[in-house]
Amino acid sequence: MNAIVILMVVIFLRHSLYRLRFFLHMLQQTGYKTNEFRQWKNRNLFDKVFTSEHTLFMILIFIVIYLLVDYITLTTGIITMFVFILFWFGSTSRYRPEKEKKPLVYTARLKRVGITSLIIFGTIWFYLVDFTFTGVQIRDFAGAFVNVDPYLLSFGLVLSDMLIPFFVSVAAWIMKPVEKTIQNGFKRDARKKLASLPHLKVVAITGSYGKTSTKFVIDAFLKERIRVCVTPGSYNTPMGICKVINNDLKADDQVLILEMGARYEGNIKELCDIAQPDISVITNVGISHLETFGSREAVAREKGTLARELKPGGTLILNGDDDLVREMAELRNDVKIRFVGENGDLRAEKVEVGSEGTAFDLVRVNDDGEESQRVETKLLGSHNIQNMLLAAAVASEFDIRLQTISLAASRMEPVEHRLELKKQNGLTIIDDAFNSNPVGARNAVDVLKSFSGGRKILITPGMVELGELEEEENRKWGSHIADAELDLIILVGKEQTRPIAEGIRSVSNGREINLKVVSSLFDANALLREYAKPGDVVLYENDLPDTYN
Repeated sequence: MNAIVILMVVIFLRHSLYRLRFFLHMLQQTGYKTNEFRQWKNRNLFDKVFTSEHTLFMILIFIVIYLLVDYITLTTGIITMFVFILFWFGSTSRYRPEKEKKPLVYTARLKRVGITSLIIFGTIWFYLVDFTFTGVQIRDFAGAFVNVDPYLLSFGLVLSDMLIPFFVSVAAWIMKPVEKTIQNGFKRDARKKLASLPHLKVVAITGSYGKTSTKFVIDAFLKERIRVCVTPGSYNTPMGICKVINNDLKADDQVLILEMGARYEGNIKELCDIAQPDISVITNVGISHLETFGSREAVAREKGTLARELKPGGTLILNGDDDLVREMAELRNDVKIRFVGENGDLRAEKVEVGSEGTAFDLVRVNDDGEESQRVETKLLGSHNIQNMLLAAAVASEFDIRLQTISLAASRMEPVEHRLELKKQNGLTIIDDAFNSNPVGARNAVDVLKSFSGGRKILITPGMVELGELEEEENRKWGSHIADAELDLIILVGKEQTRPIAEGIRSVSNGREINLKVVSSLFDANALLREYAKPGDVVLYENDLPDTYN
């Protein structure tokens, strides 16, 4: 019996530690936001939070204690070992790290929450074991006393294992004041450093989409003549910005380029309180994050914060082709305002878009008239033209000539995971896996269609965070996909991609479409390996985080 108890403890402890790591990973992927973590738990209540192992064990432990109490020998031993095996393999199959698309990062914050979770879990275990080994007994149906310590312990171990996601939530809530204090310290350091660099110009970019691409185009144009510090990747949160300012910004840098993202009202104001911009760039107002904002007008109010927080005498650069963005010019009368686009002082003419890249005439309106320069770039997709016009407007504020902009554009490489072209095992891969939106998704399919030779394959889980419009937009996109007449369409996630499939079938007009639906990206890649052959072109459009699997 002692051997069984020890084995029981080891197996359940292993399972619990796997689960603890898994839920810490989900907390990290929801940005440590306890409300979003709670929403994720609610969506996965009977899949990840409470599992089939838990349900089966509760049933079996009931059978052992109340129905087979006269036979606590071979029968109960077999049942117990069966459940032990279930928990042993359950922890490796359900919570395998190698199945994670975005690995867990052991940051200082994660360690603080993890240690707090372990303390809560360890405390429960201590009192559980202490209570179990006090010689608790119950009567069987014959009235005799039977010692059931191992089975009472089993019940407690399963219960504590089930409660791990709630332990993580409690730990995150407990650590909130600590994290706020630490973050305030980083913000003070960042503001102090910026104050010590009065020569530095801050360029801030926001918008529903295109922020990161525009940021890197601005960097490419400016660094031809100016020392620039730019946030890497999609660093657009307070701590991401503070990290770059405190660790990467140098005293001789002349320009700091910051991307400012928002999921909730007030996010951009918090970022501007750290670094007030000298130049504000607003790309567009779309329907991204409608899940948290509720309406496109609410998105516009939040994005307009970047105009309101611009330093007096600064420059506000707006996408003049977006009505809601154009209206933001009315927010300020003490700054220089520039529009780009069809009716702006920078526009694109004679546009050519294809599988080799993008070309257009960059036209700039000056006090003396117009000047024009042909621009050719490897960047794919017509939406990148708008990003380049916004970047050119920023560059002109630093007196960078159109010829220099054209030269920089010709040298640019695609931004990672944004219509990035790769070669892999004889296949042409179009990697557009970063956070899809309706405009970018349609353009990405158009880019795939523009390739000649080889079969064309699309892999996508669809678009998310579009609120009430999510199904409608995915259905519209499905119709656009059907029009492209692709050779294979792989949809990832049956329920998530249902509207896309409906949109595809609605315009197929009886035409046979090679459409497959799989449960995960790993399954999609396995199907691709079976189907694809050298010369084929594959578009990866969006890649949802592990919280959606």
